[in-house]
Amino acid sequence: MGRDWESVFTTWSQGPSATEQERAENAERQIRQAIQDSDKLKNRDIKVFTQGSYRNRVNVRKDSDVDIGVLCFDTYFPEYPDDNVKAQLAESFVPATYEYATFKNEIEDALVARFGRVAVTRGSKAFDVKANTYRVESDVAAFFEHRRYTTATHYHSGVEMRPDNFSPPRIKNWPEQHYQNGVAKNDQTLRRFKRVTRILKSLSNEMANNGVKSAKDAPSFLVECLVFNASTSCFNYSSFKPMVRSVLAELFNNTLSDEKCSEWGEVNELKYLFRDSQPWTRQGAHQFLSDSWDYIGYE
Repeated sequence: MGRDWESVFTTWSQGPSATEQERAENAERQIRQAIQDSDKLKNRDIKVFTQGSYRNRVNVRKDSDVDIGVLCFDTYFPEYPDDNVKAQLAESFVPATYEYATFKNEIEDALVARFGRVAVTRGSKAFDVKANTYRVESDVAAFFEHRRYTTATHYHSGVEMRPDNFSPPRIKNWPEQHYQNGVAKNDQTLRRFKRVTRILKSLSNEMANNGVKSAKDAPSFLVECLVFNASTSCFNYSSFKPMVRSVLAELFNNTLSDEKCSEWGEVNELKYLFRDSQPWTRQGAHQFLSDSWDYIGYE
């Protein structure tokens, strides 16, 4: 007897339990308190926020930790569309006196003071704060604001970090735009976008555990972005099995070549999904979609 995929998909579509959500919120609350308790950081213009799958409500069982950003607005990293805009803005710029390396060191001191040295591990990109019965494990990343100027008077506000090992030398993200666009897509699809994203992320995890290479190579962020680029009409079904089938079929067909997906963006719509700067490829995404179709057993 074949597997009851509708039942499986219904289970996978569910969001985090109230207990899981509470432990994630506890982690965020404690880290915010650690920053507020720091004599060096408490008077800085800082925002502490959850990001990633927990913030966007597309986390699944394997997502055992929560990503937390600590964003300082006192210094920012600019990006210019051309030299003319750069020259215009240079007239009013004041050189930064607070450096990113100092900020990250002060975050480490604050986390160790709050949680103890044994609970805090410094990585190149983020700090790992161990879980306990009260909170989930947390990855805490230090950010300065990133400003992508389009003119001398307008910019998109994102976040930027500088990994300790300079590999890559800088990482830019757009968490607020990602969140807002995800909510809008979810509304457009009658709250089905995030459910299908959870389904395909859970499917990918199961496939990876069963040795499917394309699933092992497909980050959960990529899976979310692929579902985001599916047409709203793909979600116009009353049950999950035909809905997932429609999403996979359209994405498979549109990733056969670069022609139909070269302009696709990440959920934030400020970064192309398939360009050389990405750690994945269009071909790899296409293989994952093909393998997903076969794994489910669609005809």
